Amino acid sequence: MQTGVSARVVAVLAARPTAVMVAGRAASLPPTKGYFVSRPWSRVGVRSASVGLLVAGLIGGVYLGKDRVVQAPQHHSEASNVVQVDVDDMQLLKQRQGQHAAARAYQRAAESDAAAKAATEARTAAGKAHELETKAIAAKKAAADAAAKKKAEESGGPVEYNGPIPTSCNEYTGSRKTGCALMLDAGFGIDQFPCLDKLFKRESGWNYRASNSSSGAYGIPQALPGSKMAKFGDDWKTNPATQIKWGLDYIEGRYNTPCGAWSHSESTGWY
Repeated sequence: MQTGVSARVVAVLAARPTAVMVAGRAASLPPTKGYFVSRPWSRVGVRSASVGLLVAGLIGGVYLGKDRVVQAPQHHSEASNVVQVDVDDMQLLKQRQGQHAAARAYQRAAESDAAAKAATEARTAAGKAHELETKAIAAKKAAADAAAKKKAEESGGPVEYNGPIPTSCNEYTGSRKTGCALMLDAGFGIDQFPCLDKLFKRESGWNYRASNSSSGAYGIPQALPGSKMAKFGDDWKTNPATQIKWGLDYIEGRYNTPCGAWSHSESTGWY
């Protein structure tokens, strides 16, 4: 293509006259500062130079076009490679994020299992501790009761009561104080104690050794026979608490309340 363009340029230049003829002869050229220059010839030189530049531009454009045509696929291939790299990086990033999320979920599940296991172990330990404490308290109370019973047998006196005494019963003493505490523990209100107090005063005077020789009744509640009170302890002969517990159980089963038993005793002389 370069050769064809150059040939056309040469042909154009060759076809142009190299001198200007005036009336069939060469025109005289005016002097210019000692040099003789033909104006038409100068115009021809300028035109020739312009044409040359035009041809050079065309040739350069053709080659640039070729370079662009040749280079375009290369640029396209490089862009495709960049896009593919971005896609691969994005997939790798998503894969790592998924792995991290799975690791966090596993860690949370492990922590939750560990917490649940620790809570179960703590509850089990607390239950065992409570059971041991309950057994220790029961053993301590049994030991105290045994010691009191032994002391009572040796001295011939009553077995001392070692249970809790509510403040509402502090105004009483001896077996009456024990009776007040046991009555509240059995579920009766404090308003029932005046009736219980009068009932047991009438029956035995709150004497744990009171005995009725004609009937065989025995103890504070005058159980008939006295051996019935063994339901609440084999120390029924010397322990006022054992006798009172039996008396309260009898009253509740037959008269519902101490005041009910006292009312019956008032009307019949016995309960």
